[in-house]
Amino acid sequence: MDIVLIPGFWLDGDSWSTVTPPLAAAGHRVHPLTLPGKEAEPPPHAGIGLQTHVDAVVAELDALSAAGAEPVVLVGHSGGAAIAWGAADARPDLIARLVFVDSFPLGDGSVVNDELPTVGDSVPLPDWEVFEEADLRDLDEELRSRFRAIAVAEPAGVARDPLRLSNEARFRIPATILACEFPASDLEGAIDRGAPWADELARLDSLEVVELPTGHWPQLTRPVALGESILAAVGPA
Repeated sequence: MDIVLIPGFWLDGDSWSTVTPPLAAAGHRVHPLTLPGKEAEPPPHAGIGLQTHVDAVVAELDALSAAGAEPVVLVGHSGGAAIAWGAADARPDLIARLVFVDSFPLGDGSVVNDELPTVGDSVPLPDWEVFEEADLRDLDEELRSRFRAIAVAEPAGVARDPLRLSNEARFRIPATILACEFPASDLEGAIDRGAPWADELARLDSLEVVELPTGHWPQLTRPVALGESILAAVGPA
């Protein structure tokens, strides 16, 4: 099966390199994406927005389908979940399962994070003080140095632009949430009490929540376990 991997903010496709071995060993074909504006020598970030990234994922789905691939598994980490959800809205028939890594789908008109500090048209990786303690769990000084060394600035439009959704077929795609910094009971409780931020979750036909206790960047703190968790959600090739 083809597995398309969408990185979160400040990360590129290479950030999945320590996560993918269990998936490839099981016979899956993995496609880690480096999204527009996050290349090694990125173009100016002006004009690159959330829809730009959604369109890039849709183009990958279309290319795989044209090459004869069956519906794929689409994995989105952190802010990549909004991109995955936008692609699911655009191409629900090309996606067999969604996997959200320490994240959940946003509703129409939502933004990923419009409070992050920007420099011009970019959002560089901010100081650690910006993040909550739960985000940074298991991210020791060595891993923080590694993260900062590989971090790429995010186009500000990706963080600030509203997500646009219109196709309710997205709710028919089975979804798995890998909960890292929050327990499954938080999501389940939010759905039960009708929390507005959980509206999209509540409308999913099929949702499983799997706990992978660590901080917000399991590809750095628990990469092997993350790969195995994705594999468990996906199943054999």
